[in-house]
Amino acid sequence: MTVGWKRKQPAICGLSRRLTAIGMTRFELATSAPPVQRSNQAEPHPVVGRISLGVGGKSGFRTTNSTETGHLSLGWTGLPGTIRRRFFVPGNGISLMTVSDPAASRQQHAMKHRPADRPASPSDSENSSDAAMTAIPQRSATSRPESQRVGFAGRLRRSWPLLIFGIAIGAGLGIYFLGGSDRGLDRPLELTLRPIPAIYSPERAMGYLETICDFGPRPTGSEAMKRQQEFLTDFFTENGASVELQKASIRHPLTGEAVEMANLIASWYPDRPIRFLLCAHYDTRPFPDRDRKDPKGVFIGANDGASGVAAWMEMSHQFSSLPADVGVDVVLFDAEEFVFSEGRDDYFLGSTHFAQQYKMSPPAVGYRAGVLLDMVGDRELQLLYERNSLRYARDVTKSIWQTARRLGVRAFVPRTRMQDIRDDHLPLNQIAGIPTTDLIDFDYPRPGFRAPQYWHTTEDVPEKCSGTSLAAVTWTVHQWLVEQSGK
Repeated sequence: MTVGWKRKQPAICGLSRRLTAIGMTRFELATSAPPVQRSNQAEPHPVVGRISLGVGGKSGFRTTNSTETGHLSLGWTGLPGTIRRRFFVPGNGISLMTVSDPAASRQQHAMKHRPADRPASPSDSENSSDAAMTAIPQRSATSRPESQRVGFAGRLRRSWPLLIFGIAIGAGLGIYFLGGSDRGLDRPLELTLRPIPAIYSPERAMGYLETICDFGPRPTGSEAMKRQQEFLTDFFTENGASVELQKASIRHPLTGEAVEMANLIASWYPDRPIRFLLCAHYDTRPFPDRDRKDPKGVFIGANDGASGVAAWMEMSHQFSSLPADVGVDVVLFDAEEFVFSEGRDDYFLGSTHFAQQYKMSPPAVGYRAGVLLDMVGDRELQLLYERNSLRYARDVTKSIWQTARRLGVRAFVPRTRMQDIRDDHLPLNQIAGIPTTDLIDFDYPRPGFRAPQYWHTTEDVPEKCSGTSLAAVTWTVHQWLVEQSGK
């Protein structure tokens, strides 16, 4: 065995040096080695391995006439003036270290230098076994070559992994206790450097989100989903769109029965030469399966389900003033997460069906790019680059963040999220070939080991969302659309 933070060498010898360097004041070791002849005994006594890292009190290497079995203890001692001694066990090449307190050392010294004509005292015989150990050939630390002597710098070089490990532990504790602290939802983050223009109304956007949530849970095929479809069809029609439902039949994961899903497609200016796909999912997960207290409870899906829809509803008020060469389709995907068992049931059924139909029967004017909104209502909204978006739609993604920077929308953070996000943009990119970016704040409400988590829980309700977040996203994406004119 080797000690990981030292050069490769006999482990016991290395551990001995290391403990000496860092101030461990007791280390005892005996190994099952060829018998060692004591100077004051007639017969050898084998010693079976014992390691002891002492905890104050007694110290020193002591043997008895009986076989000692394995023993291990760890700790520190504050004994002043502790004496460290190295010796060498013949026959096995292991360098050992003994430690004794000053009193024991004085007794050994007195016995060793006792005049020949003075008889041994009882105290001398009591420590005869300790004195006998001096008969073992020793390898003194002062006898080592100069190149092998280890100073402070050498100890530091050998100890750097321990230092790094300590820093990592400290950083982890800092993240745990500070990164996850609850700032409280009464203090939302400052999302913009300047006021959002009045045409993008936080109050109106929040009202749309609350209206959708008032329908209750909206899983695929439910009565609440049908009421939502009717409401959204009327709403987008009144705002100048032509609306259709793209229907398909899917299998219920639990019963195997046929369930009708329907993507809602609202189109503005389908004949214009520059067209964009604006999308979100509008179904909700059947149950809040991430809720530790009530995994079969009621899942409203205010952020994960309603926020993207509410943002596009708010933006639709601006579509009448789009540049003359820009047209858009708002597509709301059904069955994004018609999932009852993680790992068994399929995600993205609605977007996959849409992508397949788009590829088989492409429109006269194809989409130049797509923007997916998901979980954009977080009161502490922070949108980072998503890795799959950079992989499939880097230019689209970067250009939206550049627009946000120009507007002073701080909710768009130009930093890449560590994990990939699997979302409706994958079928659009991989099947339909539409370069689509995903605007999503997956850390709901914030990152941190101790932070609360609302995703897929009963806590995903309108009170955890913000109309300001919806308006900030609407402002940014609308201005980005305007910038695409003539390109």
